[in-house]
This record gives sequence, C-alpha cells and structure tokens, in this order.
Amino acid sequence: MKRKIAIIAGGDSSEHEVSLRSAAGIYSFMDKERYDITIVVLKGNEWVVADVQGDKVQCTKDFIDKNDFSFTRAGVKHTFDFAYITIHGTPGENGVLQGYLDMIGMPYSCCGVLAAALTFNKYACNHYLSYFGFHIANSMMLRAGQKLPNAPKIAETLGLPCFIKSNVGGSSFGCTKVKTVEDIYPAIERAFQEGDEVICESYMQGTEVTCGVYKTKDKAVAFPITEVVTHNEFFDYDAKYKGEVDEITPARIPDEVRDKIQAETLRLYDIIGAQGIIRVDWIITKKEQCYNVQRDNVQGTKEDVQINLLEVNTTPGMTPTSFIPQQVRAAGLDIKDVLTDIIENQFTNRQ
Repeated sequence: MKRKIAIIAGGDSSEHEVSLRSAAGIYSFMDKERYDITIVVLKGNEWVVADVQGDKVQCTKDFIDKNDFSFTRAGVKHTFDFAYITIHGTPGENGVLQGYLDMIGMPYSCCGVLAAALTFNKYACNHYLSYFGFHIANSMMLRAGQKLPNAPKIAETLGLPCFIKSNVGGSSFGCTKVKTVEDIYPAIERAFQEGDEVICESYMQGTEVTCGVYKTKDKAVAFPITEVVTHNEFFDYDAKYKGEVDEITPARIPDEVRDKIQAETLRLYDIIGAQGIIRVDWIITKKEQCYNVQRDNVQGTKEDVQINLLEVNTTPGMTPTSFIPQQVRAAGLDIKDVLTDIIENQFTNRQ
C-alpha cells in the first residue's frame, strides 16, 4: 500500500502564501506512484485539507481532527503516515508543530523541536554556532517592551550601513538596510511588526552564497552552491520572490572555497541536529574584513577569505525556482528521488 503523506503548509507568518507555493512545488515533485499525497493548510486554529489545481492550492471544507491529524470525507476517515512540513514561520519552523507531531507519534521531514526552536531564533542560533568556530556579524538584540538603545549608540556599535530585521520572522519581511542614523528607529518599528524581537546587525560586503544539504542514515549530500547577486540593495522580498536577482549555480568561487562551504554546512547540520533538507546562507569576505570581494572572481585560497554565517533555514522554499530545486538539478539529481530519500529515511528503523 502507498504511504499517506501530508504536506503541511500555510502558517501564521507573512510568508503564508509563499508556503503554499512551496507546498504546490513539493506536491509536483513527489512520487505519485509511491505515495498518496494530501496538502493540509494551517492558519491559526483552522486546519483544513486542500486540493492542488495547477500550481495553486485551494482549501476545501474538510477540517483536520487535531486529536490524531485525520480528516473525514464522504464518511471515510483518512489518516497519514508522514508529514512533510513546508511552513515558513510559525508554527512549522519554530518547533511548535513538531512538538504536536511528536505527541501523536507521526514522523516528519525536518528537524525536531529543539533544533527548530534554535534555528528560528536567528540571534540565538548564530551566537550558539559562533562557539563552534563559525564567523558571524556583530549584532544587537532588541525586545519589545524593553528600553531601546539610542540610535547613535546602535550606529556606533555596528557601523553604517547596518541591517535591521525581525529575529523570528522570514528575513524578507521587515528587513531594512539602514544607511543613516535617522533611519534606524523607523527600521526598528518596521521589524517589530513581524515579531517581538529585532536584530540589528553589522553589514558585511562580499559574495553571498547559499548551500543546501541533507543526510540520511547511510549518506550525506551537499548540493552545488548558488551565488546570489541581487539587483537591489540586498536580497529582499522583491529579489527573492519577484526575480530581481541573479541566482548562479554553481557559484563562481574557487573549488577549495566551495569545498570548505559544503563541509561547514554539513558540520553545522550535525551540530544543530538537523533532519531532512536544510539550506545555509553564507557571505564570503576578505579575511578579517567586511568588504571588497569581487563577485565574479573571488581570488585566493580558503585561507585568504573568510566564510561568514548569515542564516540557517530548516524549511527552505521548494517552488520549482527555489534554491534547493535549482541545486538538485545542478547536481544531476532528481528531486523526486531526494524527497523519497527523506521520507523513507524515517521508516528504515521501523520495519
């Protein structure tokens, strides 16, 4: 019999619609001969089954019974064997949904509660990983309800320009590249619209790249690295979702720098206890500096440049044009086989 797979999408962040596009992408990629696939959309307390029409996800009136994550249609009860989580934001990226699935005993595609909660908190995650030798930007954490440092102090501490963004939301939303002291507080107010915690972070100029990896019980796979060359001030929403960016796979970087980034991404995977596919964003700068790395020709060896951690994404986008499907194609792999690896990996010790 086919395994019954629920692709869980939606969520309560600004990236709800983006998540639905990822769900449609995953649905199109999965092996229909092997799996019986249903999309489930979460929005607050309303959890409903959805149908796929082309690349669109359309919610039905079939509600999920949260007691066992089942639904009933035409008098027949439907249950699931596995959940593929593709929520970008709460509750699927911060560990809340994973905790629920753990309680009902349903295996799922991505990391567990602790790793999800850690990586969702960008400030905590990056500072935690810095203890393992990963280079990160200088940063400050601001919390709603607490007294904020004055704008000149922030500029003095981090330098200008700097980035101000939500600590817990998708970094495409509420993120501002701030160039003047006068723009600092408006940027903070915008970021607080996405959540109760805000990061102010030093600017690093260099070559931005992103690397996807996954592991199963018998193999570790690092995909070709993508170089991200935005047409805008930074990799913002319009760059990410409206095509205002050049995404070059494989990245135009020396082989030994590529190998170092792939190795560091796999090392990070084990440190946080990841599962399924993750994507880690990096920026390559001159060693001990934050400027002047030519995008089209990063000179020197891995000893001459510094590889800096930007962000860990444990539920990366999965539309046909997202980074991970691009990297899978560049690796000469079939995304259908990759998703099958991830699903079946959760059942190899259950036979």
